[in-house]
Amino acid sequence: MRLAVFASGSTGNCALIRGGGRSILLDAGISAKRIRAALEALDVDPAGLDGIFITHEHADHISGLRVFTKRSPVPVYAPGPAADALRRLCPDAAPLVRELEPERPLSLGCMTVTAFPTPHDAAFSVGYRVEADGAAFVSATDTGCVTDTMLRYFDRADAALIEANHDVVMLREGPYPAYLKRRILSDHGHLSNAECTWLAAVLAGRGTGKIVLGHLSKNNNIPGLARQTVCRGLEGREAELFVAPESGCLEVDVTPCFV
Repeated sequence: MRLAVFASGSTGNCALIRGGGRSILLDAGISAKRIRAALEALDVDPAGLDGIFITHEHADHISGLRVFTKRSPVPVYAPGPAADALRRLCPDAAPLVRELEPERPLSLGCMTVTAFPTPHDAAFSVGYRVEADGAAFVSATDTGCVTDTMLRYFDRADAALIEANHDVVMLREGPYPAYLKRRILSDHGHLSNAECTWLAAVLAGRGTGKIVLGHLSKNNNIPGLARQTVCRGLEGREAELFVAPESGCLEVDVTPCFV
């Protein structure tokens, strides 16, 4: 299985997962033009995607959806409340929207995709566990805290994309209004570098071989700072660490770590 992150951050999110002869997108929060260019650079036919799996309905996760599906009418998957929001926000794509039942695996040939809830201030927010080629990848960003349910879906993940949204000091001393700072710091906001470090250490301790830090805030974090903070917290645990780009492309092979 192979992961390609085209964008991750407060300005847009989109990633491609290929495995088991299938190709899916996680979110479509950048322009359709950028998504198409990124896919074509990897020799992936946009019309040949097996689906677009949406985490939630915020603009930085769906902004390119309407235009992209207009030219490439592939299925769009989301949990019920998020699916309802998508039909309202992207009416042109409404006929393509299919509702997912959280924690019920969906089989796409030799690929299995399972949505699981994450605590975020959206109609309904989810992370995804994707299994193919004997490997498992889990993505969970836009979450204000780490729940037992999330940890269960991270279990025996060979690779993971987790949120390192902000440095608490940068956020508290920065220009954001008080209400927005409270939202970000809440249990339905976003994970800080310190909280991400705790989660990364848990995953590495369980055997996850590759960890990607994602959804970094453009105003309240710095890639080098996020990486340095998490590296210190890993304390010698063996795991490759990556930082997903705000734009560009990060490719990661997801290979089995567990026998």
